[in-house]
Amino acid sequence: MNGFFRTLMIVGALASGMAALTLPARALVEIDVNKGNIEPLPIALPDFVSTDGVGAEITAIVAADLKRSGLFAPIDKGAFIEKISNPDQAPRFEDWKVINAQALVTGRVSQEADGRLRAEFRLWDTFAGQQLIGEQFFANKANARRIAHIIADSIYERLTGEKGYFDTRVVFIDESGPKNQRKKRLAIMDQDGANVRYLSDGRSIALTPRFSPNRQEITYMSYESGQPQVYLLQIETGQRELVGNFPGMTFAPRFSPDGQKVIMSLLREDGNSNIFAMDLRSRTTTRLTDSSAIDTSPSYSPDGSKVVFTSDRGGRAQIYVMGADGSGQSRISFGDGVYSTPVWSPRGDLIAFTKQSGGQFQIGVMRTDGSGERILSTGFQQEGPTWAPNGRVLMFFREAAGSGGPRLHTIDLTGRNEQAIPTANFASDPAWSPLLE
Repeated sequence: MNGFFRTLMIVGALASGMAALTLPARALVEIDVNKGNIEPLPIALPDFVSTDGVGAEITAIVAADLKRSGLFAPIDKGAFIEKISNPDQAPRFEDWKVINAQALVTGRVSQEADGRLRAEFRLWDTFAGQQLIGEQFFANKANARRIAHIIADSIYERLTGEKGYFDTRVVFIDESGPKNQRKKRLAIMDQDGANVRYLSDGRSIALTPRFSPNRQEITYMSYESGQPQVYLLQIETGQRELVGNFPGMTFAPRFSPDGQKVIMSLLREDGNSNIFAMDLRSRTTTRLTDSSAIDTSPSYSPDGSKVVFTSDRGGRAQIYVMGADGSGQSRISFGDGVYSTPVWSPRGDLIAFTKQSGGQFQIGVMRTDGSGERILSTGFQQEGPTWAPNGRVLMFFREAAGSGGPRLHTIDLTGRNEQAIPTANFASDPAWSPLLE
């Protein structure tokens, strides 16, 4: 983990000097993420105590992560009454209750003798007068942003009961230059748009990167040889491996949940586009559909037992589900319009998709049997949803009318919290990583 490790604080250390916490217990603050309409939780995040400004930097990143989720409302620091100078002491809860801070985060950042950062924080329920969690982390200074994202994930998990998604990365296609000579480079960044790094030089077009579900590894498609070739790329080492030449391919393959297979759509000599699975160890392929139509955009369910895909065998592109061996192919979408790019949620409960209807592009979700279809976002041209690893947020790319190129956006499952992800250039084809380790 590049010199990074995580440890829980010792319980005894948490309790020292905390006699004031023997208050009557009340219901602890929490967020029910399964409610349809969620009111963001007011949370106070005073700057972590530090001597060089890194504490304030980490606090700002934590606050931005929580706010962007749509579940938290960080309180303006100008409203704070108490100044936190010693995060080891219990806060004056009345000072935080009066400004309606239902949760409070206090912390400290210091430097160890070996140069590493030590970051520690405590999460408090101000109305119950209780500490909810206390953790400390050690990392090289270059990993200060990761510390912030992990702290945000800890807060998110404690208050929602579900894993966070902030300590993740997104691989995407960076697009620059005039539209008729667009340079398309493979790039990676933190989920909030920071720390952009290029993984290809742009001399040949790279397209449709896909993350492995259990490794920091991606597949992507490149036209280096003039024909579409699929590569496996180890992100940390830069080691690249050719999977094969696929003349009829239009999208890079997606991984199986165990990372041992990829699934893809190939145009064969008979002119039909069908779905194949490839074992990455033996490089043998198995044909899963045998249709005279266009079958494309396959995606595995998180348990690997099923595959969702699109097919126009019914006259126009709709969403179908089948067993991972190709059995039991059945249509699940019956709405107006044309469906594409279905992606199974990592939670297993929903399928995200792109839909074209009424001259608009829409990003939506449906249950795995096709019921409960909901449109989350509508725009001039938008597509390519990818799931955050906790299955609560989608990222996609949109090209607004007259904008000249696509940009990345996120939307949560309520459809009310859409956020633009800042990138220096145009950006498309995002793929969200698993949580980092």
